[in-house]
Amino acid sequence: MRLFVTGAAGFIGSNYVRHVLATTDNAITAFDALTYAGNLDNLRSLNDNPRFTFVKGDICDREAVTAAMAGHDAIVHFAAESHVDRSIVDPDAFIRTNCDGTNVMCDVARQFEVERFLHVSTDEVYGSIEEGSFTESDPLDPRSPYSASKASSDLIARAHYVTHELPVLITRSSNNYGPYQFPEKIVPLFATNLLDGHKVPVYGDGLNVRDWCFVADNCAAIDLVLRKGTVGEIYNIGADNELTNRELTDAILGLLGCDESMVEYVADRLGHDRRYSIDTSKVCSLGWSPRRQFDEALEETIAWYRDNRWWWEPLKSGCR
Repeated sequence: MRLFVTGAAGFIGSNYVRHVLATTDNAITAFDALTYAGNLDNLRSLNDNPRFTFVKGDICDREAVTAAMAGHDAIVHFAAESHVDRSIVDPDAFIRTNCDGTNVMCDVARQFEVERFLHVSTDEVYGSIEEGSFTESDPLDPRSPYSASKASSDLIARAHYVTHELPVLITRSSNNYGPYQFPEKIVPLFATNLLDGHKVPVYGDGLNVRDWCFVADNCAAIDLVLRKGTVGEIYNIGADNELTNRELTDAILGLLGCDESMVEYVADRLGHDRRYSIDTSKVCSLGWSPRRQFDEALEETIAWYRDNRWWWEPLKSGCR
């Protein structure tokens, strides 16, 4: 099978490409615009792999997408603007990439009659929940420009399935962590700040709750859905590791030998959702379960950032 993977130079996309090349005999074309969070260093270990091809391109550019997608069997669509804080400042870029770009991807894929189109989304589209967990059938209630753009992209992909019978599958993942994550996100931001002797900024009271899924586990689930999921269905992916931001902060502090003096509470994010929680029984019914324990995988992640300054130091400007 030949896969066309968008956003392949980003955090989850690059980890997914490595997963597929290591576990299958599939060939991959990695398609990425190389905006601020897309980084060819994420893929440089694959440069000599004969099953790997990189194409620079924008998913909003219909001609570029058409030229690059021809001859592929399946699409895995990661490409997206993804940082909530950036969406509050510049929502236009999120609407363009996440909505217009997804529409272009679906329309071109329909013309090529691809076998499968997997659209990668987020648990943030459901909004906040005080108790219990969201299932795939729950209504969408996005609260930020980012999550609204992703919810819209889900509906665009779904509409192409219903209207044109494009073989769409959708995954909605909880917060990921692991190697190669751009250092504006909380785990790499806090780790690299502490490694440089800087304080870590905790929003509000630090009691917002997120589920944390190691990126390798998420990639394995996404690939399983691509191959064994039911067309037209949505699959939540999470690891049942719900932590407050303060609990996560304490874990990172402990791994780097730092104390409370390195924590700085800052004004809360506008419209900050209190708790995310998703029911993952549907994807587990396909035979998936997270393989990595949170404590072990977080320790491995922090060690990776400690050992790979060459990767993150050039990216840190403005991320503190």
